[in-house]
Amino acid sequence: MATVAPQRTRPGRGTELALLVPALAVGIGAYALVGLGTAGELPPGLLGFAAGLTALAVGVHLVLRWRAPFADPVLLPTAVAINGLGLAMIRRIDVAYAARDRVTDFAGRQMGWTALGMVLAVAVIVLLRDHRTLRRYTYTAMVIGLVLLVLPLVPGLGTEINGARIWIQVFGGSFQPAELAKIVLAIFFAGYLVTNRDTLALAGPKVLGLQLPRLRDLGPILLAWAVALLVLVGERDLGTSLLFFGLFVAMLYLATERLSWVVIGLVLFAGGAALAASTFGHVAARFEAWLHAFDNDVFNASPGGSGQLVRGLFGLASGGLFGTGLGQGRPDLVPFAESDFIVASVGEELGLTGLLAILVCYLILTERGLRTAIGVRDGFGKLLAGGLAFTIAFQSFVVVGGVTRLIPLTGLTMPFLAYGGSSLISNWIVVALLLRISDHARRPADLAPPSNQGSSADDQLTERITVRAPDAPGGAR
Repeated sequence: MATVAPQRTRPGRGTELALLVPALAVGIGAYALVGLGTAGELPPGLLGFAAGLTALAVGVHLVLRWRAPFADPVLLPTAVAINGLGLAMIRRIDVAYAARDRVTDFAGRQMGWTALGMVLAVAVIVLLRDHRTLRRYTYTAMVIGLVLLVLPLVPGLGTEINGARIWIQVFGGSFQPAELAKIVLAIFFAGYLVTNRDTLALAGPKVLGLQLPRLRDLGPILLAWAVALLVLVGERDLGTSLLFFGLFVAMLYLATERLSWVVIGLVLFAGGAALAASTFGHVAARFEAWLHAFDNDVFNASPGGSGQLVRGLFGLASGGLFGTGLGQGRPDLVPFAESDFIVASVGEELGLTGLLAILVCYLILTERGLRTAIGVRDGFGKLLAGGLAFTIAFQSFVVVGGVTRLIPLTGLTMPFLAYGGSSLISNWIVVALLLRISDHARRPADLAPPSNQGSSADDQLTERITVRAPDAPGGAR
């Protein structure tokens, strides 16, 4: 009788190092093309930029060899490629602003934020030896997350910029605490749902084919809805409200596999958004700019007009299929081209083809995160990895959908690509957590650390998801 010899999962660090070469080439090459396209020569800071980005990427790689040898080999190169391309595009916008006598150094500051984000990612990988440790701090994470969400509302600490009160003043600069809140709230949701999934999944009547929850089990989602509305109304931030509530509903569905939770979540958010749009002027202005962007009165309205949106659409249109080329467009014509509308800037100079290639990179990040969720052996890790992967996918969809007028503008920034220190730091921490969880997921069972964190609900969730989506054999994982 023939037998199949078991294959041992290879760590994959060699694959990661090989993938880092083209990933770094994307960012460094784009930075060089910006200089050639704008001045006809290589930019003066090219060698420093190349050395800095390479040192940071290789440094994280070496730490993974030391602390997380079985971590997913694709996550780091993909994040480095998007981050490097974003740095090059922000440098391009700096040059465009300089041509209009507006001196900025967004690229220099973004490089500093990149270094800090990658250093913090290393700290997470080194200090967090087992992601299951985070489950001990489920309710601590809830408190921290809610405090971070409401910090901008504190008088004297929060500051209002462009009509939204989502920043706080720290060390002479601004920081958006909601970016960190999404991480700690994902930890809380994962811990809470693993513990309570049986109650949320099994009880309740069935109506029109949907397994509805009992009224007493609606408390958590109603609380999440109330907090999301508080953020929407108090901070005038549709994006954070949408991301926070969407994260909770997605993780609730992942834990219970009940479509009714998604339906209830969509109905609650749609109702809350409609109520806010009819009650608060700043929300109504967003919907007006979305629905009637090309009306002359809406275009010229200030504040809350659609001028920025329409200019971004014209920028995307002028890029066509292959773009004008790096350094050959006019991204400076769109307000906040380096942050809120960097997708329009990239689409103008790299075209639809380049923009789709970047979106594929986000798709890869999401896919590797979901693969990690499938492969990890504990229910808490499955929910946390799934929730973190969802934040990347959902935030990318919301930003691209807003810029292309598929949905109203929200004010969120494109992960890794857009200018913004708080966004960049939080997304590098997300990648670090996914790397840590993937190390546990891909590590052979005989090398995995013992777990003393489990519970019956945790074990049932692990068994259910593993049976439905089995791990790929051997090195294919």
